[in-house]
Amino acid sequence: MAENKRDYYEVLGVQKSATAEEIKKAYRKAAMKYHPDRNPGDKEAEAKFKEAGEAYEVLSDDSKRQRYDQFGFAGVDPGYGGGGNGPYGAGFSGFGDFGDFGDIFGEFFGGGRSSRQSTQNAPRRGENIMSHLELTFEEAAFGCEKEVATQRIENCAVCNGSGSSDGVIETCTQCGGRGQVRSVQNFMGMQMQSTTTCPMCSGRGKIVKNPCSTCKGKGKVRKTNRVKVKIPAGVDAGQSVRVRGEGNVGTNGGVSGDLLVEIYIKRHAIFSREDFDVLCEVPITFTQAALGAEIEVPTIDGKVKYEIPEGTQTGKEFILRDKGIPEVGNPRRRGNHRFTVVVETPTKLTKEQKELLRQLDATLDRNVNPKIKKFFDNLKDFFD
Repeated sequence: MAENKRDYYEVLGVQKSATAEEIKKAYRKAAMKYHPDRNPGDKEAEAKFKEAGEAYEVLSDDSKRQRYDQFGFAGVDPGYGGGGNGPYGAGFSGFGDFGDFGDIFGEFFGGGRSSRQSTQNAPRRGENIMSHLELTFEEAAFGCEKEVATQRIENCAVCNGSGSSDGVIETCTQCGGRGQVRSVQNFMGMQMQSTTTCPMCSGRGKIVKNPCSTCKGKGKVRKTNRVKVKIPAGVDAGQSVRVRGEGNVGTNGGVSGDLLVEIYIKRHAIFSREDFDVLCEVPITFTQAALGAEIEVPTIDGKVKYEIPEGTQTGKEFILRDKGIPEVGNPRRRGNHRFTVVVETPTKLTKEQKELLRQLDATLDRNVNPKIKKFFDNLKDFFD
């Protein structure tokens, strides 16, 4: 029942003063935690996943959030708290089980706004829905096909979206099927005529006497849907992949909305990313840095041999051209692979090794080490 619904801010664990970014972040966290793919067969997790999605639908929309803040559930749910005398006959309590589906249900079943009366029965596109998908670094780089679970609104299969259990839908007697009624009021001796949404049928122009028990006369149900999504090569974290027609069903024959899949990328043990460039660190020994050496560099395509010059300093960056991530929409063009060498200092030396290093150090001129020479020159100038 709608009356038992939790406050949307409580559902997402945010304050009423939360910013849009804080709300989005909280929803992402909840969606990832309770996602059906991570909790197979867990009905409680599935319910919380639905609940979080419903809360986000309202709080992420400025207009809906404003109505919710002002009027509570009644501001975003035309049927909230309704009794048994609504437009669908006795026992129908409106849209309490669905929360706010705004454009999907609000106008379809009448919102009482005269500015929308002319379009009450016009086809309307369904709302877009959002899902989240976590990819490995390599999957994001080269693209893949994944299956995602979503919660969307569909036409009730039992009543074919009519809302009627027996298929009998009658023309509203109060408005004659127009969905609007006219009233005349006297104001300071003048007659004022106004047109409002019919209270009997909520603007539909039709009455369902025997509501479908599956959808409770709404004609629509929320269902879990699994969709295969093609992820293009080069997609980055925070970007969305659009799957057309996999969103909420349209109203009055309108087309369905789209599914927007927001991408998350797992942290890689070696690689990081900067636009289409791949970055990594490669440790080398003191000897390799001093004398130069051929080393193996890990890339997303596999290991590549690279000759580093003698005298290489720690922190030096090298570039492998066209070994980075393919560009989205143009996979033939790729970024670069940039790797930084890190010279490791030995930590456990034998007495013999220590003595050899001392002998080496004694033979080195400070001019051989330009940074050391510059440091001591500056130090001398400072104390002179």
